[in-house]
Amino acid sequence: MLKFLTKRLIQTIPVLIGVTVLTFSMILLIPGDPAQIIAGEAASPAQLELVRERLGLNDPIPVQYWDYVTGILRGDMGTSVRSGRAVSTEVFGRLAPTIELAFYSTLLSVFMGLIAGVISAVKRYSLTDSVIMFGALFGLSMPNFWLGLMLIQWLVIGQGWFQASGWGSPQQMILPVITLGTAGSAIIARMTRSSMLEVIDMDYIQTARAKGVNERMVIYRHALKNAMVPVVTVVGLQFGSLLGGAVLTETVFAINGLGRLIINAIRARDFPIVQGGVLVFSFMFVFVNILVDVLYRFLNKRIDLN
Repeated sequence: MLKFLTKRLIQTIPVLIGVTVLTFSMILLIPGDPAQIIAGEAASPAQLELVRERLGLNDPIPVQYWDYVTGILRGDMGTSVRSGRAVSTEVFGRLAPTIELAFYSTLLSVFMGLIAGVISAVKRYSLTDSVIMFGALFGLSMPNFWLGLMLIQWLVIGQGWFQASGWGSPQQMILPVITLGTAGSAIIARMTRSSMLEVIDMDYIQTARAKGVNERMVIYRHALKNAMVPVVTVVGLQFGSLLGGAVLTETVFAINGLGRLIINAIRARDFPIVQGGVLVFSFMFVFVNILVDVLYRFLNKRIDLN
């Protein structure tokens, strides 16, 4: 396992380098003068020069990139243009609510998706199967921000059962988690059904049934376990997608997480914050995928990690 983890970490180095190149290029790809955009149209030439000097825009591009990468390795991702605080302080100070939102949404997606997918596969081609798959398609088609606004209208304004802003109490957390987890549960349900249908009629399943093994044990211990490998892949990708989806969800529910920080930074043209937020999201996505590879081995002992 240690050898595998070392190998996978080494393989992620080119990916992480690519991520740093893309995030570094954000300022270079801004149409116009980045210093003018950051400082504002009314900035004087002296102010523009100070901004260029502070951001290192007067240095050659390779030097700027090297300074950017070495700063990241030291934990220095720059300084916020708006607040003057370190980007790392701003980003990591807002990271916890975003991770919690993505984690709880993933749990909801897995719980609902697995149950719906298994029931749909066991009752394949029945009315129950059709209803579940229609619901999954509907859940997959709804934009997160629209669902969030509808939940606020129905359950906050209409019934007063929940709170529409903030993060911490169950009344504040339930609606954002449902909003973000609905589409994920639909994807997992469809993948679980497809994967279950591939294994549910295999010989070892029929043999277990012929031996008199309880049907529930056949489905959940034998069939579902072997069907979980592709589902785990989807769950890993979903977690990364939920981190990105948290940007809109946090804005709708006024959650002070990293997603909302990035949106506010884009509005304020605080590009160092945008760079830092995107960089953290990307790194987390990469390491979640490493965790998914490790989970493969626990689900299927025949998978070679070397």
